[in-house]
Amino acid sequence: MKIRLSDHFTYKKLLRFTLPSVLMMLFTSVYGVVDGLFVSNFAGQTAFASVNLILPYCYIFSAVGTLIGVGGSALVSLVRGQGDEARANRIFSMLVYAAILAGVALGALSELFLPSAARLLGADGEMLDVCVRYGRIFLLTTPVFILQMALQTFLVAAERPRLGLAFTVAAGVTNMLLDWLFIGVLRWGVTGAAAATCIGQAVGGIGPLLYFALSRTSPLRLGRTSFMPRALGRAAANGAAEFITSLSMSAVNMVFNLQLMRYIGEYGVSAYGIIMYVNFVFVAVYLGYAMGVGPAFSYHYGTGRSEELKSLFRKSLTLVCTSSLVLTAVAEATARPVATVFAGYDPAFLEISVRALRLYMLCYVFTGVGIFTSNLFAALNNGLIAGTLSALRIFVFQMIAVLLLPLALGSDGIWLSMPAAESGIFVLSVLVLIRQRKRYRYA
Repeated sequence: MKIRLSDHFTYKKLLRFTLPSVLMMLFTSVYGVVDGLFVSNFAGQTAFASVNLILPYCYIFSAVGTLIGVGGSALVSLVRGQGDEARANRIFSMLVYAAILAGVALGALSELFLPSAARLLGADGEMLDVCVRYGRIFLLTTPVFILQMALQTFLVAAERPRLGLAFTVAAGVTNMLLDWLFIGVLRWGVTGAAAATCIGQAVGGIGPLLYFALSRTSPLRLGRTSFMPRALGRAAANGAAEFITSLSMSAVNMVFNLQLMRYIGEYGVSAYGIIMYVNFVFVAVYLGYAMGVGPAFSYHYGTGRSEELKSLFRKSLTLVCTSSLVLTAVAEATARPVATVFAGYDPAFLEISVRALRLYMLCYVFTGVGIFTSNLFAALNNGLIAGTLSALRIFVFQMIAVLLLPLALGSDGIWLSMPAAESGIFVLSVLVLIRQRKRYRYA
């Protein structure tokens, strides 16, 4: 039975509606992990460190896709909730075309500054060569990478979350099979890893684009439109939180790598690479749920049905808090087996990775509430609160922690900086939820 945004959400229906988004994010994370596994085990530790050094730069541009997807779907769902389907489709089409144009422009700029960025991140010699080689290929598909990020969220807003999952699975399977062929069989190393990722992203970006262009049954369809600066501005404001999150995550990752090169060296960057792959998987649960439930909050806010907002909020907070405790326990219990898969061939690399994982992953106790809160206000079309929370979370709490804690705790301070930062934003998020509850009537 199809679930619509206008439905009343029981726990069962809420989980069914958001599960495809969670699985989609998990699968995206898993095929990223497969990339790392092949590079580490077939190309070696230096290649693995090099790829993870340049990836934050390459991922900067995912922020644009997140901005358009999250912010645009919140606006489109709100307009649909108000009953204006035609205007919702015009806004949707304009945002998709804007994503394509942004991808072309940013892809060209990113190629131009790639060598300088790699040097600023601390790469030289062999690491510099590998960083530039991987980045040149990866950045060729910036337009479809941005489309993939944006259109997955719009598929949820179009009440097609399972189709979004199908496209993600298709992209991931393509990537993993090509990893096996290019890296495991043909031994192309990081060149093969970058090529496999690009082809997978093309599947994930072009597939949904064709669906929205050709479908006659989707409530959102790609068609003729005009430039609507006010709608673009509202979408940008709504998506500011996720834009800031994505952008600042890349910035913080770069600072992490700089600190690790200073305190530990290549092993530290490689260990952080393992953390990032594992982190993608665990944080995917929170991001997937927030992505899945966001359009429902937007829709019911647009209809003015405060009882539905209260029900969604209560159930969502219960699910997020419960999953936070479960995920933290799982992360701590699996630290050594996970590190062994990536670093078992090098005992020194393995021990550094195990300690890093166990300290860093304490943050999952707090992370879920922070992500849910910023996404909630984005869904309620309050980009100011959402953006401020995200900016404080990463630019202030995380950046300060990673710069200052190592001064007192050495390399352990780098790994503990994330739990410290997430605990701070957890407290702030709770205070904001309490303060805004009467204005938005979600509690």
